[in-house]
Amino acid sequence: MYRTLEDIVGKASKESTGKIVLAGSEDREGLLALKEASESGIADSLLIGNKTSTTKLLEEISFSAEIIDANTEEEIAEAAVRAAGSSSRACLMKGKIKTSSLLKAVLDKNWGLRTGRLLSHVACLDVDALDRLVFVSDGGMVVKPDLSQKVEIVRNGVDLLNSLGYAEPAVAMIAAVETVNTDMPETVEAAVIAKMRDRNQIQRCVLDGPLGLDNALSLMAAKIKGLESPVAGVADLLVVPDIHSGNFLGKSAVYLAGGTIAGLIVGASVPIVVVSRADSSKSKLSSIALATISASEASARQS
Repeated sequence: MYRTLEDIVGKASKESTGKIVLAGSEDREGLLALKEASESGIADSLLIGNKTSTTKLLEEISFSAEIIDANTEEEIAEAAVRAAGSSSRACLMKGKIKTSSLLKAVLDKNWGLRTGRLLSHVACLDVDALDRLVFVSDGGMVVKPDLSQKVEIVRNGVDLLNSLGYAEPAVAMIAAVETVNTDMPETVEAAVIAKMRDRNQIQRCVLDGPLGLDNALSLMAAKIKGLESPVAGVADLLVVPDIHSGNFLGKSAVYLAGGTIAGLIVGASVPIVVVSRADSSKSKLSSIALATISASEASARQS
């Protein structure tokens, strides 16, 4: 169990150095994040974009890295995806390129990074009010997941946490209430997924639901409500009903609780880092660290 994002960064700096492939290298903020990752011993960089403009930016920030020249979004996306797919311990990072253009290349049937799995987003929240990091999915990719998509979201999240060293992460299927209510389909689907875990259709985790956010995070709240659950109060991964609730939860951690958020798109054959220009440098470095740990573990399993 990690307590802070600094723990994640520390672990990544001790692992074998990964490689970050930046798609759209004319991105000053992205280059600054990669410079910090390089100086921390977390990752080397391969930059995909206009060589002339990128070289100028590198000179301005006193950073050096290999550049593959590409100009259109399609060229950049294809070159970045091909490079990430052919490199050991590689991660893909979005720079100055549309997310849709990058993901189109990721999902290309001929040379992309498809695995047959759903792509989903996992955020990692670091807030002082909690004694541990808490992961949230999916607040960034799947708008309103159905039952089968929620199962894939769970599996993707569990895979990521397993790669970070959580042998059996505690997964909470979040809803507004902790009882099954047919007027709230989210509670019914949560109960179905919990039963699937009971029957080993979902593995390498402990899972329960539906659970309210308070019961998932606080043992005291669970005790007050008389709720007995192996996940109550100790949840590592919160699986939310839709993208809206996940988005609100992640931003609340930052803007209401003064916390930090990092995150990845998972489900492809390599982790994908998508950071916002509004993210702090700590957030960006932590996202890169999450990606390199995950990629390193995946490479170790394949070797």
